Amino acid sequence: MAAGLARRDRRFGLLMAGPGLAAMLLVVLFPLVFTAWTSLYEFTLLRPVHDLFVGLGNFAAALDDGGFRHALRVTLAFVVAVVLLEFLLGLVVALALDSVERGRAVYYAILLCPLLMNPVVVGLIWRMFLHPTQGIVNYVIGLAGIAPVNWLGDPAVAFWTLVAVDIWHQVSFMVVLLLAGLAALPPEPYEAARMEGAGPIRAFFWITLPLLRPVITVTLLIRLIFAVRTYDLVYIMTRGGPGNATDLVSYFIYRQAFVTLNLGRAAAMSLVLLAIVLLLTAWLHRYMRSLRA
Repeated sequence: MAAGLARRDRRFGLLMAGPGLAAMLLVVLFPLVFTAWTSLYEFTLLRPVHDLFVGLGNFAAALDDGGFRHALRVTLAFVVAVVLLEFLLGLVVALALDSVERGRAVYYAILLCPLLMNPVVVGLIWRMFLHPTQGIVNYVIGLAGIAPVNWLGDPAVAFWTLVAVDIWHQVSFMVVLLLAGLAALPPEPYEAARMEGAGPIRAFFWITLPLLRPVITVTLLIRLIFAVRTYDLVYIMTRGGPGNATDLVSYFIYRQAFVTLNLGRAAAMSLVLLAIVLLLTAWLHRYMRSLRA
């Protein structure tokens, strides 16, 4: 009788989950299969038919494309910069907020304001703020006697400007997840450490970080995936320029698909990017697990 009830429960669970699973397969699996299929053909918006099979030719052309390789290098530098800096800044802010007793809700509201904004709105606001002659940023630094900076027009500055705007927008994500992890830590190890005479710095490195590693792993993985996909800020603020200083791979693939109209090669580039993200994700997960062991 118990086995029959268990089978009915499983059938009922599958029945309830069926529509959601079907929607996920339609939304996720179909585009992935279509992209993989298209990458094997000479498929353009001017000739949108799958009749000229080229095999791995689109992948070879993508890897031989100097612009695509440059976009991958710029994206790698961008991802390392934003994920590392956002994690360090987010950890510091989370530790500071974790020790706050009064007014924590106010700080939460202030921190969440940038995160709740649409990336397009963030890009438009900061493009106005960073205008070389009319922007408020140059006006403020001009009051201190500093010469105006062409934040988005200087190749040496534009990349780091994009990094700074992304940090302003996304660091709250790190803070919220790390704060949740800190709130879930058990108090007993800290009490034992205090009885043994351990100070706050030693407790942080020997208790907080080891216990927080699962949360750190999940946070870094999620942020890594979203950082690789960054497109909105580039499109609104720099369009990959000046030159190709901020030409992230997501924007490069967009141009390949909708400017040069070569969807087959853009699909191949998307799959190359997917493979790189999967490899980075697997490496980061394995590395964090080795630290935990």
